[in-house]
Parts: sequence; structure tokens; C-alpha cells
Amino acid sequence: QFKLIADNPEKPVASGLQFKVVVEYTPKCAEDVHDKLMLLVDDDTVEIPLLGLKLYCDLEIESEVDFGEMIANNKLVTKEITVTNHGTTSGLFRISYDGVVLLNIKPATGVVKPKSVRKIRVDICTDVPGVIKEMMKVELESRGCTEVCVKGVVVEQVLKVLGVSCGKVLKCINFGPLYFGTSKTEKIHLYNESPECMDWVAVLEDNAVGGEMGTDLQGSTDAVLQDLSMKNKDVDVSTLILCIPNQGTLLPYEKSLITLCFSPEKFERELEVNDSSLIQDYVLFLRFETVGKRGGWLQSLSAGSDSRHVDLALMGSGFPVVLTFKPGTVINFKDCYLGEQTQAVCTMKNESESLPVTFSFRRTAHFNISPERGTLKKKSEKEVTISFSPRQIGTFEMKQIIDIIGTGVDKNNVGVLKTKSFHQLYLTLLGVCKSNRKSIIFTINPGLTPLISNATGQFVVRGTGQLSDTAPVAILKSTQTQIHTHQENRNCTDDALIAFPNDRAASLRPSEWNKKYRTIFTKTERYNYIDPEFAYTDSERLLREENKKFYVNFISRLRQRHSEKEAARQFYIYNNPVSIGIKPAEGLKSPNISITDFPKEKPQPKMLPLDDNCMLTSRKLAAIVSKSTNKGVWSWLSPVPSSTQEKEDCSLTLTHKQLHHIFIGPSTIDFGDVCVHSTTTKELHIINNLSVNVWIKIEIDIAELQETSPLSQVVPPLTKTHIPVVFETTTVGMFKSSFSYKINNKHIGHVLVVAHVMPIELQLSTRELILSPVPGCLAGTEFRRTVRVCNPRNHPAGFTWRPVTGDRKSAFTIKPTRGFVEAYSDVECEVVWHPGLNTPETGQFTLCVRKGNSVNLKCFAKVTIHA
Repeated sequence: QFKLIADNPEKPVASGLQFKVVVEYTPKCAEDVHDKLMLLVDDDTVEIPLLGLKLYCDLEIESEVDFGEMIANNKLVTKEITVTNHGTTSGLFRISYDGVVLLNIKPATGVVKPKSVRKIRVDICTDVPGVIKEMMKVELESRGCTEVCVKGVVVEQVLKVLGVSCGKVLKCINFGPLYFGTSKTEKIHLYNESPECMDWVAVLEDNAVGGEMGTDLQGSTDAVLQDLSMKNKDVDVSTLILCIPNQGTLLPYEKSLITLCFSPEKFERELEVNDSSLIQDYVLFLRFETVGKRGGWLQSLSAGSDSRHVDLALMGSGFPVVLTFKPGTVINFKDCYLGEQTQAVCTMKNESESLPVTFSFRRTAHFNISPERGTLKKKSEKEVTISFSPRQIGTFEMKQIIDIIGTGVDKNNVGVLKTKSFHQLYLTLLGVCKSNRKSIIFTINPGLTPLISNATGQFVVRGTGQLSDTAPVAILKSTQTQIHTHQENRNCTDDALIAFPNDRAASLRPSEWNKKYRTIFTKTERYNYIDPEFAYTDSERLLREENKKFYVNFISRLRQRHSEKEAARQFYIYNNPVSIGIKPAEGLKSPNISITDFPKEKPQPKMLPLDDNCMLTSRKLAAIVSKSTNKGVWSWLSPVPSSTQEKEDCSLTLTHKQLHHIFIGPSTIDFGDVCVHSTTTKELHIINNLSVNVWIKIEIDIAELQETSPLSQVVPPLTKTHIPVVFETTTVGMFKSSFSYKINNKHIGHVLVVAHVMPIELQLSTRELILSPVPGCLAGTEFRRTVRVCNPRNHPAGFTWRPVTGDRKSAFTIKPTRGFVEAYSDVECEVVWHPGLNTPETGQFTLCVRKGNSVNLKCFAKVTIHA
């Protein structure tokens, strides 16, 4: 079977040269052949073994498929294993599986070429938590049967609330008693006990069963009922509880620090009641929910949805500040004179039985308080001394403000508490300051004029108080008087200033260099001393004037520029093709309009803005959902964003809270029992509760769902729509798969599709039919009965009756012999027995269903012989 093709060299082969010899192998049967080739080199002989091996395939497959830890989120998880062929010819493999967990294996059979690798995809659906340990049987050509282990763990996506100090699971947080207007914070850990990332959002449930908002739980039943009737129902509880942050993403097994802040507020009531009885207890529930990947939170359309959440109860009480004053809030001081002081003692008492109070008196003119600040323990009192020290004469009625100090939320840094005044009380302080009577004695001036004197300098008042800081200067225009004017100064026409004789102290001050002063009588020019230490030089004066001119010009230019812009704006307002110069309403009569002609404006619902720091509440969500769901279902929506507004909205990256307002579901579409070759449709609901457009794109690569359409829609704000999901299959068995969708081309979600595919089947109302004569019937018509052919599937089925006959001819007939049974309906078939001589009394028919099952029907004729 070996053939040698060679030309032996006639001459010796020199060093460094070579020649080729070809050996051909032509196998005649599938067996291994051994031979040898003899090479004679001078006097030596070299044996070269020749091996002719038959063609074979050597297939090898991985022994294990490990999916690891997975989250039960209705997602299809895929792993790949390889079948390797190390042989020289192609090999066939076949995979079979009959386990409990549904596995999609593609391809289940195939051929692997020599020296190549074939990849096999194994899909598993993560819809039910549990441990997966299954075996797949694999038949490999020339290797026989082997097994491949499929293992993995599907766990629930668990979200836990843990205490910061203890690390244990928290079910409730009690903030305790607080004054209205103050705040208290508690810190918790939000723990993601799962192997995948989790997007979460906090929702405050203000309509949960067991919640209380401002009810005095310590009061009697009658008081509580009356309190409920007076309470304002439209209370925004998102102002009472702050959760910082209220949305986020948790990595696998990550803890996030959350700050909860409780700020009780006093409710407004229709009837005035005593402040001391306004105790309000709060019981609220805070829910942390997963969002984003699951793609929905509305439970009404998704029965049995696997929403993963954790509830945390929050408790707290709000108390008013109750301070009483003795002798009262109006304190009347005795009359006193200027420079004197009177005192009054006021007793402050904290009537609260639960909380201390910290107070601070503001400073008030003419009154001093000691101590100005302090703390009163619960049910305790303190004396405060108030002093009246007037600094001027008159009657005083002052409003003394008392600040109550506590901790509150910083508006600039939400979540951080700062000390502030959260409440104010007022005292009215009354006092009268009188003046002392003092006699004034005038004496004759002995001749020397003092610095301060009257107009003539004759009388001097003693005891008039302290002297003023500045000397008086009397100034008069020089042209307004000619009294005692010197002859050489009669004709002076300059605008000089006249100084009185008693302003000598002021005349030595530095004055303006361009001012002239003359005496009051002779109009002689006065000497003005200019101190060089204080006066400006000529260059400094010029520089100041230049600076003044610069700023005057700058302000003038700004004013002119503003005027030009305003004029241009007014021009563009009125320069338009609509206004053609007609005076408004010229020659027109105003119509008579009644108030009934105005349509009543419907109140607009409060729509949640795109990015708001306030928390989500269940009432707000329900109001927005009702606004969206009350509308009709939109169809024929735009498949892609077309307008500028749609393109801008559909390019936004939504936050977790915004994704919480979009429902796409149900998250599991269960078609139930469906028939093979049938077409079944279920609706995938889409509700957009946002105030912007969103773009939904569905990505389906499953052959059974290829008829689903449309796969892309732009959903307008506050709108609901649906997409019909069409399921068709030709394979009998359990079907589980998932498809994904994208919101604004960024946020991905998954929907699980489940169906139990059944074969085409018809059922009979009975398997044995007894035909007996009916008294009073005509001959030949008495042996008749009907049998019902039922179709329990959702696909029409064709049938044919075939009699089962042996050697003898059957005496039974059935009509109709063939036909169709519509989905979920039945057809009546009549069986007749024809009596005769030696006719058999038994018969059998086979109901043959097209592409379906076969059912046997046995018929018996019950003949009664009368003597």
C-alpha cells in the first residue's frame, strides 16, 4: 500500500546537496499498516519506518459548566462550552437533557471538523431561586457517552437595613420627642446582600396601613376622633422625613451610609385649641426599592411581581414649646428719671414633661436682662431679672423677643444639622422715663465773650450740659449786607463768605483753597490758614478732578448704553408684521362678557420635576399614575424622535427616581398552555409618568417572538401604551426566554417570556359508547348516539374517523367522518348501528388528528330480545 517514487543518483551526492524522495500511501481498508523503507548510503543501511494510520476523530468536551452566583431577576444567563476535535476526520456529537431546570442548548447536535473547535451555548433562566446541579448527557463519536455537570446558585436580590453601631437588621427607628421646628438625624447602613449591582430608590409610604401623621396616640378615643376631623389631610409628609441620599447604586455586598432626618411640623387646624395639647405622634414607613434593571414598580398590572424591597418603620413625636411667665407676658416698670434704673423679676417655667428648652433673650434698647440665655429642664423654672435703664426721656413700649434654640436642617447643606432659633416668644416691656427739673440762671457778661454765647453776648446760661465738640460758624453771603463795610471794600462783588466774630477757632481749620472769607462788618478779607500736613497740593487736586471726570464719564456711558439697548428692545417689540399702526380697539365696541362665559379651569396635577431633591411618596406616585392611566391608550406613536423637543428629551440620562416613574411590564409574560403552530398575543404595557418624552426600544433575537411589533416607540409625557408580544413556536415543551429593552438608549431592562407548548390534541367526551334502542322510535333509527369531539387548545385541529375492522365488515358508521374543530370548541359526531343478520354488536373507530394525537372509540350495541 506504499509506493516509492525516487530517482537514485548516479553520482555521489556532494556535501551540502540534497534530493527528494516521495512516498505515497494508498489505504485499501480501515486499518493501521506498518512497513519500512531501506536507505543504502555507501556501506551503511538506514531503516526508515513507514506508518499508515487510519482516519479517526478524537472529540473532547468540557466536563463542567459553572454559572456561579446569579440573581433571580428573570434574566437569561448564557455560558459557552467547547467541543474540540483532535482527530483527523470530522466527528458527530449529540447532547440530551431531561432535568428539572430548563436549559436551552444550542446546538444540541452537530459536527466538529478535524483540528477545530465548536462552541455550544447553554442558557439558563434565573426566575426561581435555588441551587442548580444538573447533568447533561453527551454522545461523542468514537468516545461514547459522557456527562457534563451544570451547576450554579440563583439567589434573591436581598436589600437590608442595618444599624451603624450594632450591625444588626433594623425594623424600626424611634426618633423620640422633638419640638416642632427642630430636627433629629439617625444614620443607617443600606446593605446589598447579593452578587450583582443594585439600583435603589427610597419611597415614603404616606398611605400605608398603620401609619399615623400627627395623631395624639396618648389621648382618649373621643379626642383622637375629634383630632382626625380637624387635621388637615393634605399634608406633604416629604417635609417631615428626609432621606439623604434617597437614590443610588450599591455594588455587590456593599454598604451605603444613609442619613434619616425627622422634622415634625405643627398642622394647621380649623379650630383653635390649647397649644399645650398639640402633641402629634408620627408613624411612617420608608420603603427602599430596587429600580432600573427590573423596569417597573406598578403592581396592579403585574400580578405576582417579584418587587424586591425592604420597609423601615419611623416613629417620632412633635411637642410645642410651652413656657409660662410670672407675673405675665406684660411687665410694667415704675417711672424713673434719666440716669436711674428700675428692676423687675420674671419667673419662667417650662411646662413640658418630656423635653428641656434652651432660651436666648435678644438685646433690647433701654432694657437689660440677666441671664440672657440658659436652659430650662423639663418641669422646672428660673427667675430672670429685667432692668429698665432709659437713655432718653419718653414712654417706652418694647417688644422683647425670646429665641428658643434647637437643632434644625441647614438649607445650604441638606442633611447637616445646625443650631438655630426655631421658635420665638414675646414679652411686652412698659416703662416711662421722666426729666429732672432744673432752674436756669442768666448772668451779665462782664465783657469777655465766651466761645458759646447768645446773639448779643450779654447773657450766659449756666448748667446747660456739656459743650459741643465743634465750634459754631456763622456764614453769610457777603453781598447781602453792607453794615460797617469798609470804604475800600464797598465795591467787592466776589461771592465771598462772611464769618461771625466768634468763629476764630474754626477759622484756623484747613479750608478749601478757592473759598474766600470776609468779616461781617468791614468786609475785610480774612486770613485762612491752610495746614500743609492735611491740605492737598495742586497736583493732587488736579488728579482728584481727573478721577472724578473719569467716573462721571464712565457712568454716563453706561447710562447711554442702557438707554440704547432699551430703545432697541422697544423697537423690536413693536416692529413686527402683526402691528400695522392701527390704534388698539379704535372704533370697536367691547362685548358684554359675563362671568359665566369664562370656562372653569381644571386644576393641573402636580407633576414631579425631572430632578427634585424631595422624596418620593406613595400618594404622589399614585396621583401621577392615575393621571397617566386615566387617559386612553395611545397607538401609532412615533418610532423615533422627530421634533426638537423629542430629541432633547430622549437624549436625557434619567436618574433612579425618574426611572421609578416609568412602568414597563409585566416583568414576566406568561402565555400559559399554548398549542404548537398557534399564534398567541399578550400585551406589554408601557406607562410614562414623567413630564418628558421617553424612547423605548425593544431588542428581540428570539425566533418565537419575531412577529412582535412595533419594537420602537416614543412615549409622550403622562401617556400609556402597549406593545403586542406575539408568540409562535413549532417545538413542543417548556419555553423560557427573555428579551431586553432600552430606555433612551441607555437604561436596560429585561422581560421574561414563559410558555408551556402543547401538541395539537382532540379529546372525546367518552371512550366507550353504548347504543341501545329507544322505545317508540321507528325501525332503523333507534340505535343512534352522539359523541363530542373537544378541542382544549388555542389552535384549530383537523380530524378523520377511521374504522378499525378485522375480517368482518363493521356494522357501525359515524358522521361526519372528517372535519375541523375550532380552538376551545367542540363538534358533535353521530354513531349509528345498522342491525342485520349476524352483524357484529361491537365496533371501534380511531380519531386521527392531523399533526396530533389519535384516540380510540369503542362502540357497543345493546340489543334487547322480547319474548
